[in-house]
Amino acid sequence: MSRAGKYPVKLKEGVSAVIADNALVVKGPKGELKVPLDTKHAGLVDVVVEADQVVVTPKNAEDKASRAMWGTMARNVNAAVEGVLNGFAKEMYMKGVGYKASVAGNKLTLIAGFSHDVIMEIPEGISVEMGATPTEFTVKGIDKCLVGLFADKIHKIRKADPYKGKGIFYKGEKIRRKEGKKK
Repeated sequence: MSRAGKYPVKLKEGVSAVIADNALVVKGPKGELKVPLDTKHAGLVDVVVEADQVVVTPKNAEDKASRAMWGTMARNVNAAVEGVLNGFAKEMYMKGVGYKASVAGNKLTLIAGFSHDVIMEIPEGISVEMGATPTEFTVKGIDKCLVGLFADKIHKIRKADPYKGKGIFYKGEKIRRKEGKKK
């Protein structure tokens, strides 16, 4: 049984939710997000908007898939509410000789130890802000899934090397350093 789905999602001040076109449309100060309700798995739950909360209930409490999607849909709705209210951010940094990042328009350029610069198109709805140094940057947006996917795409360009300790890291990420070959 889902513990996440049991509790209704509270709509905080400044946030409104409406069901329209088989999607839950959540509007807030930072923008608008749609949570689709017509997907194969989302059809297993009922979503109801009440006065100041959104209630998610399984259509069939005996069905395992329905109970599983109950909590998932509740967390998706909660992420949409949190996103339009506060937004999401992933802080990242690069470590290595000559590693740096820069943003120009909607392009992120990474110099990460390759023979060429890696140029990535920043998706719509996402912004990349540079930090105090050219090796620090933050991926921001209102859609938790998009922010996480783009940050992961950046992270995979040059994963952390356990031998040399260089690569692209999330803030707070720790890698276990390995000892090199012995003679």
